[in-house]
Amino acid sequence: MRLKIPGITARWLFVLCLPFLLLTASIWWAANSHWLYTSGFDRYDVAQTTGLSQAELEQIATELIDYFNSGEEFVNITASKDGQSFELFTEDEILHFRDVKGLFRLDFYVLLGTGIFVAGYAVTSLLWRRPQYWRGLAKATLIGGGITLVLMLALGIGTFLDFDQLFLQFHLLSFSNEFWSTEGYMVLLFPRDFWYNTAIYCAAATAGVAVILGGVAGGYLLVTKKSISQPLDSTANTENGERTSDG
Repeated sequence: MRLKIPGITARWLFVLCLPFLLLTASIWWAANSHWLYTSGFDRYDVAQTTGLSQAELEQIATELIDYFNSGEEFVNITASKDGQSFELFTEDEILHFRDVKGLFRLDFYVLLGTGIFVAGYAVTSLLWRRPQYWRGLAKATLIGGGITLVLMLALGIGTFLDFDQLFLQFHLLSFSNEFWSTEGYMVLLFPRDFWYNTAIYCAAATAGVAVILGGVAGGYLLVTKKSISQPLDSTANTENGERTSDG
């Protein structure tokens, strides 16, 4: 029994880590997706509302991504409009981007930690080369994927029903100041609908990967269940046949 406790604990840790891994991976993708930034600029006519050229907006997207992945504490982006260069963000906005970068770093650390554990558990289970360990991994993946789907469904429902309240509560819980409510180019570049669609993208991406993993795991469980039960059936039939011939 003592030998089984570490294995059971590791399996449930794998189950709990999987939703965090998938969600933080989708957030990391969103934070580093140049396409997501620029497509949002196009969709919400940011060039028109800011007066910045398309090339300027693409450069801003690149510099923001570089900043989030750099060691710099404060963002420093210079934009150009009507032939004049200016600092794009106000002091309050710069401080808010510092806080946002802190959240992205936390997201990355959770992604890294859960990724290492999930990968380590999966590799260890596969290296045992025993069907019961492989089926245990498949069951854990199926359960973890199911939990992920439930969480993403709840997030999707909350987003559809009252995104504004959800967005407000997220900021109140995540930030210790109100720099996020300052009005400047930050709000013009990333309007409310940009975040609404980003939340939908992240939830959909997370749920999609969970469905794929769950489908593969469920399919494996079905196939191996048939292969395990088949020899038992054939053995039983053989024994019945031998008894009939003896009789």
